[in-house]
Amino acid sequence: MAHTVRDKEKLLNRVSRISGQVEAIKRSIEAEEDCTDIMQLTAATRGAISSLLAELVEGHIRYHMSDPDHKPSSREARAAQELIDVVKSYVN
Repeated sequence: MAHTVRDKEKLLNRVSRISGQVEAIKRSIEAEEDCTDIMQLTAATRGAISSLLAELVEGHIRYHMSDPDHKPSSREARAAQELIDVVKSYVN
């Protein structure tokens, strides 16, 4: 089972929250709110999307790049974790 199928409900909840954040940006622009507030909302939304992307990439590495059906060696597990850490540092 793919990680997106296993985590489907959790991922969809995150996407729903992000959708709400995007709608808040839209409402703020329509209401001609202060640009500082709009930028803050946008930055928060970008952070939420980056966090979602990092989670998806981590799942991809753990479930598609290393075989989840066999126990990875400590060397493989370390390499996967190092890759995840690097990706997260660039995504977030």
